[in-house]
Amino acid sequence: MVKRFKKIAKETEGAAMDAAGAVKDNNLVSAVKDSAQQIWLAGLGAFAKAQEEGTKVFDVLVKEGMVLQKRTVKMTESKLGEVTSKVTSATGDITKVATGTWDKLESVFEERVARSLNRLGVPTNGDIQALTKRVEELTAALKSMGAVVPAKKAVAKPRAAAKKAVKVVKKAVAKKIK
Repeated sequence: MVKRFKKIAKETEGAAMDAAGAVKDNNLVSAVKDSAQQIWLAGLGAFAKAQEEGTKVFDVLVKEGMVLQKRTVKMTESKLGEVTSKVTSATGDITKVATGTWDKLESVFEERVARSLNRLGVPTNGDIQALTKRVEELTAALKSMGAVVPAKKAVAKPRAAAKKAVKVVKKAVAKKIK
């Protein structure tokens, strides 16, 4: 287009000018009009092509967006599964530590209570069991010697019952020795 204007300008350099300075040769004016018309038509063609191609490009972009969204959802679900398993594992570990801590605390508490009860003179379950075993052994010894042993009664206070049993055994042993 520029070459065409230069060519027309060279041809009109020698052309005669009128009093207003206008070129008498209409070749240049006609070339400019033709060129403007072509530029206008090229613009319209570009606009139509952009509309047509724009719709196609838009559709392609929508499809690519859908593919990308599906891939992102799959990756997110995968990562969510990994995070969930890690959190579950950590929860299990924390639960184990907490359970161990509670067990230790319970053990310490039981030991301290047992020591306090021992200081107060309250017999432990082990003490009562040992005493019961001893009473049973003495009762068996008395029976083997032929002594009369009172029938067992429901005992409300094990310590008092143990003391009473020891007295009975001492009396029986004292009678046998006389």
